[in-house]
Amino acid sequence: MFERIREDVSSVFARDPAARNTFEVLTNYPGLHALLLHRLAHKVWLAGFKWLARCISTFSRWLTGIEIHPGATIGRRFFIDHGMGVVIGETAEIGDDVTLYQGVTLGGTTLNKGKRHPTLGNGVIVGAGAKVLGPFTVGANAKVGSNAVVTKAVPEGATVVGIPGRIIRKRHVDEARRQAMAEKMGFDAYAVTSDMPDPTAQAITAMLDHLHAVEFRIETMCQALREKGVDCGEAGLPKLKDEDFESVSVKQHKAPATEGA
Repeated sequence: MFERIREDVSSVFARDPAARNTFEVLTNYPGLHALLLHRLAHKVWLAGFKWLARCISTFSRWLTGIEIHPGATIGRRFFIDHGMGVVIGETAEIGDDVTLYQGVTLGGTTLNKGKRHPTLGNGVIVGAGAKVLGPFTVGANAKVGSNAVVTKAVPEGATVVGIPGRIIRKRHVDEARRQAMAEKMGFDAYAVTSDMPDPTAQAITAMLDHLHAVEFRIETMCQALREKGVDCGEAGLPKLKDEDFESVSVKQHKAPATEGA
């Protein structure tokens, strides 16, 4: 149990730059409080004590402003940022590493019994005020924009915006390659995968594409030289020091203040 709590606290630090220390997270993050109370309520629900489970859920809603039905299934490292007004229905299923912002509803569109709430795959992000309604699946690593209303399945890695929700982008090979290059450099390109037309993000994207092309060309030449018996050496690329990027990382994490401050 304590291991799961430590994992949940770590996920807060990973996704909210405003978090300063463990004590602050444990005492002032309603999303974490709602998650811990839901785990208790869910166990009580599965044990057959439905009324008691609903009482725990109601207390959690009163304390945090977040309503999670005790029947909902939630994976690991789930994070609700800010949280006020979040509603998660009884048959909702949430994977690992999912992030919800304030005002999100995972609701149903029918009064029939059975599966009537959405399933969110691993790594899904749902923006503030979004409504995901119905018994369909939002694929892994998909993003739902703020205030979007989604009523049908979302493919893996897609980005959905608007009312009704429409897919504006699917994750392309180039994007995955850029992210891999950024991770290889040891650089957290906070804005590289954002939909916002940020000139800094565009410049970083162009630089990553250029680095990838140069690396590919050098590797091709080295391979040709090896085939002719020329030793190109096996030394890897020099590692970049974290401190070289501290100022850049701080600026990037301070810039987006719409949902994660």
